[in-house]
Amino acid sequence: MAMKPDRIELDLVDQDGGAFTIGHLAGCRSLVYFGFLHCRGVCPRSLAKLADIMAGLGPARDGFRVLYITVDPERDTPEAMKTFLSARYPDFTGLTGPRPAIDRAKASMKAFARRAEDPDDPDGYAMPHTALIYLIDDQGRYLAHFPDTCDAATIVNRLTAATPPF
Repeated sequence: MAMKPDRIELDLVDQDGGAFTIGHLAGCRSLVYFGFLHCRGVCPRSLAKLADIMAGLGPARDGFRVLYITVDPERDTPEAMKTFLSARYPDFTGLTGPRPAIDRAKASMKAFARRAEDPDDPDGYAMPHTALIYLIDDQGRYLAHFPDTCDAATIVNRLTAATPPF
């Protein structure tokens, strides 16, 4: 990543339809992933990895949360996020919102996503996107990121290291 992000911008809606802002980060660090529910490749693998990370943290998991931010708010409504996450990852927080708010969150983390035609998708499009897990502190400040090639055990080791860097 050429230029590191500074602080995430959050003015989104959670899977229960409530507002979600920086103030909701208080008390723990967050593992943030940008993706979309109709993703057939990297998102399912990354969400499973995030679940493995949280399990691997053991008692330290209380100091972390997972935020799954959609890059496809037109399809990923709060209701869709809730249905998906409650069935598979009930401890994760799903975030969506108006396109401009999603774009501001993406830009603040220097995440990429754009709509692309996909004839294999029932809606005719997919959302190629950045495949990074971001670590932010309880004030929304960027601490580190982990590429898709980094396995869960390595991330757990870095998160539980006695001292940063992450």
